[in-house]
Parts: sequence; C-alpha cells; structure tokens
Amino acid sequence: MPIRIPNSLPAAKTLQDENIFIMPETRAATQDIRPLRILLLNLMPTKIETETQFARLLGNTPLQVELELMHTVSHQSKNTSAEHLISFYKTFDEIKNHRYDGMVITGAPVEHMDYEEVEYWGELCRIFEWSKTHVHSTFHICWAAQAGLYYHFGIKKKQLPAKLFGVFPHRVSYKNPILFRGFDDVFYAPHSRNSTIDTKDVEKIPELKILASSEEAGLYACMTAEGKQIFVTGHSEYDPMTLAREYFRDKEKGLPIEVPQNYFPNDDPTQPPIVRWRAHANLLFSNWLNYFVYQTTPYDVEEIG
Repeated sequence: MPIRIPNSLPAAKTLQDENIFIMPETRAATQDIRPLRILLLNLMPTKIETETQFARLLGNTPLQVELELMHTVSHQSKNTSAEHLISFYKTFDEIKNHRYDGMVITGAPVEHMDYEEVEYWGELCRIFEWSKTHVHSTFHICWAAQAGLYYHFGIKKKQLPAKLFGVFPHRVSYKNPILFRGFDDVFYAPHSRNSTIDTKDVEKIPELKILASSEEAGLYACMTAEGKQIFVTGHSEYDPMTLAREYFRDKEKGLPIEVPQNYFPNDDPTQPPIVRWRAHANLLFSNWLNYFVYQTTPYDVEEIG
C-alpha cells in the first residue's frame, strides 16, 4: 500500500524514482479506507531531505499511511524556505486537537546545548506531554530520543569525548524483541552525535526496556510498555550519502571531523560509501508500523488516548 502525501511535496518525485508507491491526496480522497495517520515533527534544518528520508521508510510497507508534517514556531528555519513550510507544514496549534496513530520526532543539531537552552524547548515539552494522550505510539530519533528520555524520565545525556560518527554494529539485548523481529544477529545503523545516554541510567527506570545496543555506540533502542514511547539513538533513516555530506561539509569549513567509521571502503573518502543499514532500516519502521501502530491502534482515531 502507498504513503499518502501532499500532491506537490518535493519528496514525491524522489520516491517515485525509487519505485516507492505514493498516493496523492486527490486520489486518496476517493478510497474508502482509513489510513494510519502519522505525524512527523521535523526538527532538522534540512527539512526537505529529512522528510524524504522518513517518507521513504514509512512508504515501504503494505499499510496505507497518511503523513502530516509539523515544525516548531519558536525557531526560525534558516535552511528551508518559508514558502515550503507554509505549503506543507503545520504548527502545534493547528494539530493539537487531532489524534494520531503514530508520531516520529527527528533528531536536531543542538547536542552541545543544555535542553533548557534550546530555543524551542518549551514548545517541545508541550508536544511531549500532548503525545501521551493524543498519539498511540511515538518514535523518538537521536537527539529527540535523548530529549524524550530526559523529559519523561529525567535521564540526563552525557557528552562524549569525541563525536560518535559512522556506521556501527548492534545486537538485540534479548531474544526476539518484536521491534527487531526478523533482524540478523548483528545489524548496522548510522550514528552522528556528540552525546549519549548511559545504559545504566536507563536500567534504573522500571518503565523502560532496553531492546538493542552496541559495544561501540552504546544504547541503541529502548521503549515503554507496548511501545507507547520508543527511543532510538541512531539514524536508520539516513540515505547513502548523508554521512558523506556531513563529513565533507565540516572538512571544508575547517572543523575537526574524523572520517566516519565503517562507512567508506578502507576509510578512504574518495570511494563511494558502503550501505550496510538499508534493509534493517526498512524492517525497523515496518515493524513499528505493523506491531506498535496498526495492530493495536483503535479503528476510530478519536478513541486514541
């Protein structure tokens, strides 16, 4: 089944070229079916790139998904045009009375700041609280995972001595966690962050269950009961060149940046990167949509919460 997106969203052309089945709003309006309503809170500065990455994964399942985009109003985006935001994005005030089967909250490049120093922290806290009663399952990514664990459970992040940058091997923490159903014994996922969550701090919270981790990258995924809140510290949504763009961008600016680990063949940035995470990324989001959204969400979306 397709992902339902606005007729003229820039991601549509990219997804069609990749043979991902999309459905424009005009066609979806003629179908007698209730799609899963998924809200994407996009905190990344490169909004078009990020919305395409998540639409790619959410559209690669047998389920019909209606994707809505949201941005914060307490931060002025410098990398995305106001026209694009007005055309395709909603604000919290516009959606706060709606209910959603699922929500994805992206990462954000603000790890060097205390949470309370982030320009939109107050607005994000209101969204975190609202999600507990208006969203069936919320999927937090990278910085949003750290911020969500801090807001909901008081778990503080810890700064790393050096940036965790590259593609790292992970293992599930116990046999057959349903979010990782069908995964290999070892699976890879990209990371790009300067802070981390200590596994011991998560283990102290009885409401949280650790699902997967890495010897090099640390905690990868944990969740609350029945997947109401899921926290993933990596970037499975990244496309093949995302880490390369970040590496060459920082290198050109003269910033201290190491070659991303396990990414370029023989760590040689003149060669095209090796994609090790695509299959597991698709399976991760497919499992989330199937087991934690579709199979347990009420048919009447207004009954959520």
